[in-house]
Amino acid sequence: QVQLVESGGGAVQPGGSLRLSCAASGFSFRGCAMSWVRQAPGKGLEWVSGISNGGTVTKYGDSVKGRFTISRDNAKNMLYLQMDSLKPEDTAMYFCAYYSWPVIRPNMELKYDARGQGTQVTVSS
Repeated sequence: QVQLVESGGGAVQPGGSLRLSCAASGFSFRGCAMSWVRQAPGKGLEWVSGISNGGTVTKYGDSVKGRFTISRDNAKNMLYLQMDSLKPEDTAMYFCAYYSWPVIRPNMELKYDARGQGTQVTVSS
């Protein structure tokens, strides 16, 4: 069955960096677009970033553009999110998600097929 397992979260001071990882299995990873989404306490789900199946097209939400970098390794079935210049408002549970199509479709960023259990990121001084 589909498994998406996130890791790499933790507590960091403002301005710091973290690198999240997502190990994927149970589906054709190299054929699917992937995303990172997050949910802050008391708030709704927010799409963060997405990447096409081949990794050539990446997209970012306005709140993270220029600070976060998404990447993938299709040989290892891994998805990554490099997060730099972290801010307190980045505090959230971060989830990786997959789609059964190869590119991120506009206005369908939250219409993913499945997501993992998440990894917590806390940015605080």
